[in-house]
Amino acid sequence: MEQKVFVYNTLTRTKEEFIPLDAPYVGMYVCGPTVYSDAHLGNARTYISFDLIFRYLTHLGYKVRYVRNITDAGHLEGDADEGEDKISKKAKLAKLEPMEIVQKYSTGFHDIMRTFNVLPPSIEPTATGHIIEQIELVKIMLQKGAAYEVNGSVYFDVEKYNQTTDYGILSGRHLEDLLTNTRTLGGQDEKRGKLDFALWIKAKPEHLMKWPSPWSVGFPGWHLECSAMSHKYLGEQFDIHGGGLDLIPTHHTNEVAQNVACYGKSPARYWVHTNMLTVNGQKMSKSLGNSFLPHELFSGDNAILNKGYSPMTVRFFMLQAHYRSTLDFSNDAMEASEKGFKRLMNAFSLLDGLQPSGGTTEADIQPLLNRCYEALNDDFNSPILIAELFEASRIINSVHDGKLKIDAGNLELLKTLMHTFVTGILGLLNEQASSDELPQVLDFIMNLRSEAKINRDYATSDKIRDGLQKIGFQLKDSKEGTIWSKI
Repeated sequence: MEQKVFVYNTLTRTKEEFIPLDAPYVGMYVCGPTVYSDAHLGNARTYISFDLIFRYLTHLGYKVRYVRNITDAGHLEGDADEGEDKISKKAKLAKLEPMEIVQKYSTGFHDIMRTFNVLPPSIEPTATGHIIEQIELVKIMLQKGAAYEVNGSVYFDVEKYNQTTDYGILSGRHLEDLLTNTRTLGGQDEKRGKLDFALWIKAKPEHLMKWPSPWSVGFPGWHLECSAMSHKYLGEQFDIHGGGLDLIPTHHTNEVAQNVACYGKSPARYWVHTNMLTVNGQKMSKSLGNSFLPHELFSGDNAILNKGYSPMTVRFFMLQAHYRSTLDFSNDAMEASEKGFKRLMNAFSLLDGLQPSGGTTEADIQPLLNRCYEALNDDFNSPILIAELFEASRIINSVHDGKLKIDAGNLELLKTLMHTFVTGILGLLNEQASSDELPQVLDFIMNLRSEAKINRDYATSDKIRDGLQKIGFQLKDSKEGTIWSKI
């Protein structure tokens, strides 16, 4: 059955039917991380959301070329063209080469993505690997009069651009309002207008990451890289451009301007943005002391966490909210998600053992399957899909308990439904070890604890006990030895 997918387009502020360009593939570009620090949970939510979109479009039969970049140069300390490159600054403080910083945090980012079962993109280009393409893009904008060069730096002329094209079309803000609310920033003595942004920045002698160009030895502006790389791999216009909601006012607005100036069209037909992550109703922020990293959420090693949660529980928690909704973290919400995830996976575990029952079937699975597709066709509505999967879980449990009859055809459809949507599209993995593996793992851990106690290393012994308790296993010591049980 052909599926019609509707997606909310930030550019038009309406929900539109997704009709791909006439190309051999669906082009999707998502702004990737700036690799100067550990991947944070807000980033993870964005990439999990687009992983769902990638998986679903692929499931529908589209050939998707998914490009997600790595920002390893040109991202200064603020959105303004001032301050130091974040990676260079980190390298100086650590007395390392910038590429050592890039390698360290790129590896960490990829490890987190694998832990969350996020599929790798089709192409993962880096800013430093596409300096030539960025320089060529600047040349085009200079030739077309959309940019100007001053003292070795090149700036985009926003007010001139706005004379023919609405600069604030993506954010919905008028140029006059933007000018009124913009303070004087660095490089203002060189810029013609307050909103002009750098395409190429002349490097100071102490700047670590710099390249030769027709204008100076310098480095590209942050907004330029995505325009250059999306054009190289997806063309002048492609299907979906995405990222976090915070990228709309500056980064994505400037990407639109660059592309229109060069090619006369917006780079993407559908702009898709994920909403923010909050903690107990407040924006997640280091300054508020309410932020934590994914590995802290897994281990529970953070003051605001009651305990640790498994990676799939966290993924399930994120998918329980629509990608355009604010996602509010709390211990209560995480514990509820943990229970819900276990309930879903317990039902999933029963699937292979189910057998068709005799008599007339009491379970018609086709309407349920249709509703699962309808949920994702409605702007990738994962919360509604999950609600339908809980209905499928209820049917599984009822069939298993002999309370509901199901024939072979409907049983096969039920198995297809669960495998397709739970593991294939939601990307949820059953983290429960098999009954043969789990005792061996726990016995090994308890032996390590016993050795620690013999060596009077009580700190390690207590840490092992407390760690197992956080993930749901209780140890009981007695004269006969130590036994474990599920909490």
